[in-house]
Amino acid sequence: MSHIPAEQCARFAHPLKILFLSFLFFSTSALCHAEDLLEDSQVWGSITATGTLKPAGEKWRYWLEGVGRFGNDMSTLSQGFVRPALGYALNEHASVWVGYAHIFTDTPFTKNSFDEDRSWQQFLWTRPLGSGTFTTRARLEQRFADSGSDTASRYRHLFKLARPVKTFPNVSAIVSDEIFINLDDVDWGPQAGLDQNRAFIGMGYALSKVVKTEVGYLNQYIDRPTNPNRMSHALAINLLFTFP
Repeated sequence: MSHIPAEQCARFAHPLKILFLSFLFFSTSALCHAEDLLEDSQVWGSITATGTLKPAGEKWRYWLEGVGRFGNDMSTLSQGFVRPALGYALNEHASVWVGYAHIFTDTPFTKNSFDEDRSWQQFLWTRPLGSGTFTTRARLEQRFADSGSDTASRYRHLFKLARPVKTFPNVSAIVSDEIFINLDDVDWGPQAGLDQNRAFIGMGYALSKVVKTEVGYLNQYIDRPTNPNRMSHALAINLLFTFP
């Protein structure tokens, strides 16, 4: 009978433990606020293109993302934005990024629609884990809204695990969790502390070496200190282009 080396078990256990604790934290928070929880069915779609910025050298990267989120039981465009960025590869696993985003937000995420601009910085780390891939991403955002004069700072951290399905080599099972923390109180809404959590479970399919799609269920829990908390049940459809 074969045995898995302890070192290999530890490599698997650490990211899985992080994901489990994130899901547990999210579930506990949601249960504690169940009495005043508002829920909505949504569809979230995104298209993301990343690749090497070859004129600048092999280590430079680009990132271009477009997102549309339909809420109010999938009846209206509730949020839409574009998010470009420039990155630099530190090594084969790690990269650093700086970027910008322009966002339009409407109901049910807010009572009054508003436009927002963001500058953001992130550290991205990806490496093989067994037959799959583990990714972690730390992102810091500076948020500017037309409904207020303060700058809101927010930290968000993503853990993602993707593992191929043995009988279907182009298909992967995916689980991820991302937590958002507001770092300060501002005059247009955000308050310091837990902002939201996003948990995702789904499948990825490699259409080619360049194109991949990820489809699944995304649960978004939004903590709102002065209003009823929100939970969104979203069908997430992501189209990913990765150019050499």
